[in-house]
Amino acid sequence: MEYEESCFGSNGERRLQEQYGTKKRADSFYDRQMIDFLNPHMQEFIREQELLFIATSDSKGECDSSFRAGHPGFVRILNKKSLAYPEYRGNGVLASLGNISENPQIGLMFLDFFKTTIGLHINGKASIVENCDFLESNVTPQEILDDIASDNGKKPERWVKVEVEEAYIHCSKHIPLLSQQDKTISWGTDDMKLKGGNFFHVQKKMESGE
Repeated sequence: MEYEESCFGSNGERRLQEQYGTKKRADSFYDRQMIDFLNPHMQEFIREQELLFIATSDSKGECDSSFRAGHPGFVRILNKKSLAYPEYRGNGVLASLGNISENPQIGLMFLDFFKTTIGLHINGKASIVENCDFLESNVTPQEILDDIASDNGKKPERWVKVEVEEAYIHCSKHIPLLSQQDKTISWGTDDMKLKGGNFFHVQKKMESGE
């Protein structure tokens, strides 16, 4: 059975819902919890988050997951149907951006470990926007431009803009409540010790031929 594209959920998950007898529960979740935009509560939640997990895949479907972080509000709400997060200097691999250049589908996961123990899923289509183009775009709200200009001198190299297709809750019951500790963060550093060094001993094993 094929389902209309306007319905939430993939054909695969709907077939398994029929097979495993979860269709009634799933339909209730689609109807009550899933929307195709960011409502005011979701927008406020995003503005308070410091952590973002992302999932992308290339044109062959080979996947990559990654992590982004920043001060609260580092993910910018452009409007109820779109948001953007910054890409700063990294290791130069560009795994996530490489995937997006081939396949725009992206999954975002916000998890609040420190206050609400609630998560927010956002699925949609991503595009890469160079920093100069983002700052000059007429769709970037002025208050965001003003805030970026005074953001401690940190300058993104580019942005990932996401057009929202699905937005829905990740329930609290299995998300741990953690205590946030002070840590000095050296944004954009190339210092190997500050970056974690060779924590998993990959370089040593490669040099020894193991």
